[in-house]
Amino acid sequence: MAANTYSQGAQVEHDKFGLGTVMSSNEERIVIKFDDHGEKKFVKDLVLVSLKKSDRTPPAEKKGTRKRKVAVAATV
Repeated sequence: MAANTYSQGAQVEHDKFGLGTVMSSNEERIVIKFDDHGEKKFVKDLVLVSLKKSDRTPPAEKKGTRKRKVAVAATV
């Protein structure tokens, strides 16, 4: 495969980790952010046999939602 097959933003599918987005890639390494497993770094030559391109649209970034603490008024 060509060295520049998976560029930043490419959607991929891995045999073990599922669907993800390529975050960065160079001649030796590739970083992929998987939907269910977070960000993983791979040696490119070893992982290319487990990757295939996906034609899906990238998922929207989820923003963290926190529940606000409710202040309880102290009665004396």
